[in-house]
Amino acid sequence: MIGYYLIAGIMFIVGMLVSNKLKSKMTEYSQVGLSNRLTGKEIAEKMLKDNGIYDVQVVSTPGFLSDHYNPENKTVNLSPDVYEGRSVTSSAVAAHECGHAVQHATQYSMLQMRSKMVPAVKIGSTLSQWVILAGVGMMGFGGGNQTILLVGILLFSITTIFSLVTLPVEYDASNRALAWLENGQILQPDEHNMAEDALKWAARTYVVAAISSVATLLYYILIFMNRSNNDDRN
Repeated sequence: MIGYYLIAGIMFIVGMLVSNKLKSKMTEYSQVGLSNRLTGKEIAEKMLKDNGIYDVQVVSTPGFLSDHYNPENKTVNLSPDVYEGRSVTSSAVAAHECGHAVQHATQYSMLQMRSKMVPAVKIGSTLSQWVILAGVGMMGFGGGNQTILLVGILLFSITTIFSLVTLPVEYDASNRALAWLENGQILQPDEHNMAEDALKWAARTYVVAAISSVATLLYYILIFMNRSNNDDRN
């Protein structure tokens, strides 16, 4: 399992660097006030209205960077700083989350796919590591250990696929947000550039997560194949 810890360590460091950069960007742009003086709540409500969406509520949710769209109760949940803020950060985050609401309203295929995967992902993320550890631990005993490892790999692959599906969902939401902010002339050109930069760094956190998941999955597959090859030779 040394390879696993090496991969996990590298991706943890990369993830931490990207996350810190994101927080730095969000903090920096939160100090830049909008010329239009609109709050994140007002930005969100206007974007929803401009897209003909009237059944989604914009609410405040506790936490830092806790912003999200909930398709189950149709709410755009904004952290206090975003909900009440009048900054580049608040406008970018609010518009991005509304981008998910627009995806939901227009039945964006990748969002629908991701939503359908959630129940399976909950099972896979809960059980995969334990099953894989059991399979690897039993390798020295032969017999059914390969089957156990394979089951663990299949469970883990669900979370990997989910992380890959998440990428186009997040990038599309940001693209919708930035297009609306530009076409509606909500932000000044320099403000728009900062909003785009902030959303790019936010998207990179999902890229790192996807790469980490793929690398880990490939490592588990390699373990399985090596064991199979050893059994064939024996």
